[in-house]
Amino acid sequence: MSDAVLTPDDVAGHDVAAHDDHGHHETNTGISNNKLAMWLFLSSDCLLFGALISTFLLYRTNISDNTVWEEPADVFDIPFTSLSSFILLMSSLTMVLALSAVNRDDQRNGRIWLLTTAFLGMVFIGGQVYEFTVFREEGLGFGTNTWTSAFFTLTGFHGVHVSVGILLLLGTVFGTRKSGLGKEKGETVELVGLYWHFVDIVWVIIFTVIYLIPIG
Repeated sequence: MSDAVLTPDDVAGHDVAAHDDHGHHETNTGISNNKLAMWLFLSSDCLLFGALISTFLLYRTNISDNTVWEEPADVFDIPFTSLSSFILLMSSLTMVLALSAVNRDDQRNGRIWLLTTAFLGMVFIGGQVYEFTVFREEGLGFGTNTWTSAFFTLTGFHGVHVSVGILLLLGTVFGTRKSGLGKEKGETVELVGLYWHFVDIVWVIIFTVIYLIPIG
């Protein structure tokens, strides 16, 4: 019986199996540690948003005695918020285009689409700040009643997530000015994209619960 000889090609093959195409260590699940960490983070965030949405649903009918709201249209400017929501959802498309450009090693378009995504996120945040300002002027503050407290907490928490996403996008663009934004950065952009798509999906749920379902 002859002994097996480990050739340099065998060693190289073992190294490739232990890493993905971009040199990131893989787990037993076949995905990199970074992706696994992101999925775990998003899973925990699902629980947090689930708790906040549940709280809002419990408190949505507990409003002040001198205020009667039967429909969301009695409280919100739904056409304005719908437009703002559409802008945020469109940012998911620009995020996909950014990742596609990076994977093609098209650094110029990759940066353009990432900056476009960040800009659309800023527009959404601007709309949210405007909406909060209008509510304050109408006497609906955080401490007005349990309904407003739950509303500002839920939407504000989501707004913070969008703001963090904007910082991640800008950090990816400006943090790679020297190293470049080639396809070797594909996983980094993909991770930012996972976070951004999650934030967009959560907003669809929040928008439905708050702005479309009758209050009473």
